[in-house]
Amino acid sequence: MASVSVEETAVTAKTRSKPQRLAPNYWPFVVPALIVIAAVIVFPWVFTLWMSVNQWTLGQSQSFVGWDNYVRLATDARFWESLWHTVLYTVLSVVGPLIFGTLAALIFDANFPLRGFLRGVFVMPMMATPVAVALVWTMMFHPQLGVLNYLLSLVGIGPQEWIYNQSSVIPSLVLVEVWQWTPLVMLIVLGGLASVPREPYESAEIDGANAWQKFRYLTLPMIAPFLMIAVIIRGIDAIKSFDIIYAMTQGGPGTASETINIYLYNTAFSYYDIGYGSAMAVVFFILIVALSFILLMMRQRTRWTDPEGQ
Repeated sequence: MASVSVEETAVTAKTRSKPQRLAPNYWPFVVPALIVIAAVIVFPWVFTLWMSVNQWTLGQSQSFVGWDNYVRLATDARFWESLWHTVLYTVLSVVGPLIFGTLAALIFDANFPLRGFLRGVFVMPMMATPVAVALVWTMMFHPQLGVLNYLLSLVGIGPQEWIYNQSSVIPSLVLVEVWQWTPLVMLIVLGGLASVPREPYESAEIDGANAWQKFRYLTLPMIAPFLMIAVIIRGIDAIKSFDIIYAMTQGGPGTASETINIYLYNTAFSYYDIGYGSAMAVVFFILIVALSFILLMMRQRTRWTDPEGQ
């Protein structure tokens, strides 16, 4: 017993003599990032919320008005018109690239000569800057000098007013979105097609399924998660679109293409009504968060599951 006690005492003394390691402290690395986030994200939104409950016209003194700016939004016909334009523009800017991007992905998924080269050419519009795209398409949309009306005249169709007509301005702007962002949807869907197993297609061919049946009952359900990703990316991007619309029409003619973004910008920086513009920004942010939540919920419903539901 005495020998055991001596050994235990020696081990305990040796253990105590070793320097104890302290738990690593990561806060020195986290704090700078938190400061940047607070300065770049948190503070601007807190300041926007504060401005939204004040009546503040640039160059004049501000005064607290509470919910008055939000009540004014509810009765502002121009705001509701811009909301409708935003919804219409967003839906068309999602559906168009989704249809044409899926079709392009199905085409480029097949094996044919120069497929890699043509893929590279097809994605080039996505790499262009929005303002440059807007300027080029503005020239193409010109009623007298634009190349689009010239091409229509070759097939016997009269000149169109494109972005210079209230009834055609939003479809014309959507045409630009479809041209630029269809390649993005194509790349996403191509990734989905690359992960689709080939065994179901072999079984379907044995059963005599035609091309449409294979697409409807095999391809479409299996690439649905990837289509939903494309919808999420395009939906969030389209609802906050500003540069192309402002560079091409500035919300015109009249207010025919004025989305919430354009109306917000004009209110805050053209009419200098900072308080009302801030209230509009808060409401718009809530709409974007709600749309993102709905799209993410839909994404969860379209994900693949194994037979056990995992």
